[in-house]
Amino acid sequence: MLRVLVTRPEPGASRTARKLQETGFQPIVLPLTETVALPVEARSVPGDAIAVAVTSAHAVRHAPREIVTALAALPCHAVGKRTAEVARKAGFLSVAEGPGDAEALADSMAAALSGKTVAYLCGRVRFPVFEQTLKAAGVRIQAVETYDTLAVAYPDKAVLERLSGQPVDAVLLYSAVAAAAMRGLIGRPALQGLFGETRFLALSARIAAALDDGTDIEIRIAAQPDDEALLALLRARS
Repeated sequence: MLRVLVTRPEPGASRTARKLQETGFQPIVLPLTETVALPVEARSVPGDAIAVAVTSAHAVRHAPREIVTALAALPCHAVGKRTAEVARKAGFLSVAEGPGDAEALADSMAAALSGKTVAYLCGRVRFPVFEQTLKAAGVRIQAVETYDTLAVAYPDKAVLERLSGQPVDAVLLYSAVAAAAMRGLIGRPALQGLFGETRFLALSARIAAALDDGTDIEIRIAAQPDDEALLALLRARS
């Protein structure tokens, strides 16, 4: 049974672990990042916004109730299925499910919203292409940062205990922050025996680049930036 290290934060880590178990893999959960709420004032919401954009479910989970209340009646453009589900559960009344990719979502919103203002619920650490694409199309986009993504530090002993001192066959990487943290673990002398033959599967090329340090490690990139595509890549390589 292939041992697969899941590096994403909760609650996604446990959800992915269940999927791995159901498909015959042995999951090992070791979140390399955590998301923490940021203080957000209601006045940060633009008064002329006609729509809301969300490219991460964490942005909704960490949004204060007053922020959600202020925006709930506006059309909400969610990046994909999971984010759309979280937005509806939080109280957004009209949620459109996007294609699963932030850049594609921006492309789909650009023409209809040119010259308009969009409130963008997001994290402090984010890929800029979504905002850049909309701004280039004349959309006024106001970022409302509701959370931050932080690396989680583990001493060697904790990692060895979590992995039972045994090598892992594959590592799933969901963010550039986690990939950078993973690169640090690989470089530790006490842990190098755990990752000598490991395959690394990344959600995007940007995440893969954060891991790649020029050494001879195998990195594969999912066809789409979502969990299902990442797990499909794992199954194809097993």
